[in-house]
Amino acid sequence: MNPKTQAGVGIVVTALASAAMAGSAAAAPAVPVDLPLQPLGMVLPMAPPAVNTGVPIPMPGAPVGLTTRTDGRVQPLLLPQVPVAGTVPETLITATLPTVIENQPVTQALLSTPASDVGTTTPGARVEAPTTLPHAESFGLPAIALPEAGVLPPMATGALESHLGLASAED
Repeated sequence: MNPKTQAGVGIVVTALASAAMAGSAAAAPAVPVDLPLQPLGMVLPMAPPAVNTGVPIPMPGAPVGLTTRTDGRVQPLLLPQVPVAGTVPETLITATLPTVIENQPVTQALLSTPASDVGTTTPGARVEAPTTLPHAESFGLPAIALPEAGVLPPMATGALESHLGLASAED
């Protein structure tokens, strides 16, 4: 095999490995986390709560607003907005309850939140130049215009919900 073929095969293998690693990273929306709350057992009269949750992995997207078109003005200076998406992982908090009423099966309090997709967009800015494009009427010179500036606000989208309830030891 000649060196050019070896280099080509190496590039293809490297590209495939990079794609496989990127695909596996995108497949995991959150890193699972179990909070160790056992030291609270020395302070609380009952068993400490258990918390099972995860840390979301934000995935940035392509910048938005880079291809704006202006009529008769110089191309504006842009600070584009960048969308960031992620998944808030499922969270389950359980706490043992003391027996308050005899012969009652309620022994745990539960707080759970299902996984949900959330998205944000970073703030952006736009500044128009104080000149226009050259005109034939002014012998190819640009005209003076009022400068314009604007701030593009950040955005957040998503739906978060939670459930609070009681459970027995059999649940």
